[in-house]
Amino acid sequence: MEPRLGPKAAALHLGWPFLLLWVSGLSYSVSSSASPSPSPVSRVRTSYNLGRTFLGLDKCNACIGTSICKKFFKEEIRFDNGLALNLGPPPDNLPSYSANYSDDFKTWRPVEISRLVSKQQNKISDRRICASAAAPKTCSIERVLRKTGRFQKWLQAKRLTPDLVRGLSSPLLRCPSQRLLDRVVRRYAEVADAGSIFMDHFTDRDKLRLLYTLAVNTHPVLLQIFPGAEGWPLPKYLGSCGRFLVSTSTSPLQEFYNAPPDQAADLAYQLLGVLESLRSNDLNYFFYFTHVDAGMFGIFNNGHLFIRDASALGVIDRQEGSQAASRAGDDKDIFSCLVSGCQTELPSCDTIPEKQNLVLVCSQVLPLLLQAKFPSPMREEIDAELTRCADGTRPDPEVLGAASRLKDILRPLRTCDPRFAYRYPDCKYNDKF
Repeated sequence: MEPRLGPKAAALHLGWPFLLLWVSGLSYSVSSSASPSPSPVSRVRTSYNLGRTFLGLDKCNACIGTSICKKFFKEEIRFDNGLALNLGPPPDNLPSYSANYSDDFKTWRPVEISRLVSKQQNKISDRRICASAAAPKTCSIERVLRKTGRFQKWLQAKRLTPDLVRGLSSPLLRCPSQRLLDRVVRRYAEVADAGSIFMDHFTDRDKLRLLYTLAVNTHPVLLQIFPGAEGWPLPKYLGSCGRFLVSTSTSPLQEFYNAPPDQAADLAYQLLGVLESLRSNDLNYFFYFTHVDAGMFGIFNNGHLFIRDASALGVIDRQEGSQAASRAGDDKDIFSCLVSGCQTELPSCDTIPEKQNLVLVCSQVLPLLLQAKFPSPMREEIDAELTRCADGTRPDPEVLGAASRLKDILRPLRTCDPRFAYRYPDCKYNDKF
């Protein structure tokens, strides 16, 4: 069976000729059991040079893990592209794109491949690393990082402790508890055995990969330690390679700004529910966003809303307490400024209010999703609660109360039909859904 490619596929110009991946459109049948016809150039596999450059593997083998790399090389990921004779890296301004993924070449599922940092940030990061070692424009990134004082401490450490991550710029590590860091080690999927809180089973390179990931973008780590299979509102982590992440596919929320009223109400209701779960959950972690935009939230094809990009998500441990992430200038090093300014100061975790997520979402996301969707006087009621919810000068209880009232208004506006497969047909028998 030959894959059918739509106009979107023909426009993306994605893929690597040296990886020689069999190219497929998203419309390829996911139930097909026929083996794909071999590419006329598939026998010529003399170099992966462009693949290494594209993935970042020529820079350092520490770049964010290896679990998905063999999938690229074994052709178990097929890209959404129809220009097999004119392939090249994706445009620099494209943060993510679609592909198909298979474990057996029979059943295919759509996935999303995301840049963890932009190409420009990669270049800045590499220059900073070389400059820190007084090296010329190019150097061995891995060799330089291995010689740093921070990594030497990691090599000697048996357990990941707050002092080992202090000074890193990620909001996840702004105020880490030992319980949170133990969870990172125990669930880190890039090692053969992730069942222990001790790093005895980590090789030196495993430790460097984890440190590099935590310094560059903690999104893939969050997907691993708070998996969707356990009820967390995050997509499934499938692996990472170079500076790219592969996860289950979602459509960004902004694509639904023109959705009909019942769908807009359903998505807004779900989003408020997600924020509630970030504030109150069984593990007693408080998750907060440092900033938000509609692209951070995604919708699966069953209508279920998830957090699509967790890179701006911080975690405060209410059960164990947290330690300040930056105490003095001595905590700053090359790992502190791989993707941001070296002098960036992180505010204290004590200053993060419970209302923060709601204020950000109610002011920057929900108005565009809900505007002009409902008749009066319901529209005025929704606008009034959105205004209260978005007001950062109000006390926490008032903002939380406005969000609760907004959920009450939106609940009956949702319809019960197969378009909302994530809660259908349960919604026929239980108004909870």
